Amino acid sequence: MRFVGLDLAWSSRNPSGIVVLAPGEAGAWIPTHWSAGLREDQELVDFIREAVGMEPALVAIDAPLVVPNETGTRPCDRELSQAYRKKEAGALPVSRARLGPKVRGEALVAKLSELGFELRAHVEKGAAVRQVVEVFPHPAMVELFGLERTLKYKARKGRTLEFRLRELSRYVELLRSLKGWEPALAAGALLPEALHGLKGKALKALEDLLDACFCAYIGLWLWHWGPAGYRLFGGEKEGFILVPVRPKSKDL
Repeated sequence: MRFVGLDLAWSSRNPSGIVVLAPGEAGAWIPTHWSAGLREDQELVDFIREAVGMEPALVAIDAPLVVPNETGTRPCDRELSQAYRKKEAGALPVSRARLGPKVRGEALVAKLSELGFELRAHVEKGAAVRQVVEVFPHPAMVELFGLERTLKYKARKGRTLEFRLRELSRYVELLRSLKGWEPALAAGALLPEALHGLKGKALKALEDLLDACFCAYIGLWLWHWGPAGYRLFGGEKEGFILVPVRPKSKDL
C-alpha cells in the first residue's frame, strides 16, 4: 500500500507539493518520493504513476475535487466551517464561478481514473484500494495535534517572516513527533533541521512539501483507522472533505 499527499495549487501557473509514503523499517511509514516543483496535471499523474505503479494506493488531495454548484459554496465547506470556525480552521467558499469553468481537481481526478483510481468518500480500514479523497490540513491539525488555533505559517498581510518561520518550525516538530504515533511516520528525510534564512520561493516550496506530507499522513490515518478515525463532511455528489479524528477508544 502507498499513500500520496498532494497540496494541489488551484492553477498550474503555480507549483504543487506532492509526497508518497511507503512502508519503512520498524513499522514506520517513510517518504520515498517527493517534489514541490510540478505544475501541470500530467506531470503530477506521471509522478504518481512512477512512484506507485499499479500497487494499491490512496491519494489524499488538498483541493476541491467535486464542485457541482455554480455560485455560493458547497455544503461540505459550509458544514466544516461551522464545526471549525472557532479554531480558525474553516474552509474558503468553493464554486465554479470562483474556480473557473474548468475545476482543476475534477480534471485531475478524471486523469487519475485512467490509472484505476476511484473517487470515494468512505475509506475502508486496511483495504487494498486505488482511491482518491479530498482532505484539508487545517482542521486535521486541530484534531490530531489538539491545537487551539491553526498554525499561521502561510503568507498573509500583517505576518512577518520571523513569525511565519516560528509557526513553520512548530509544524516541522509536530510532523517529527508522528514517529511515535500509531500509525507512525518517520519523515526525517524531508524535514529540515533549521529554517534560518529561508524566504521567498524556497519558503513557499517547503510549505507545500510539508502540507503534502501531512496530506499523505492523513490518507494513511484514514486507511489505518477506517470510519472510527475520521469525520465525513458532504458526499460524493455534492463534494466532500474527510477530516481525521482520534478514535475515542485510543489514547495516543
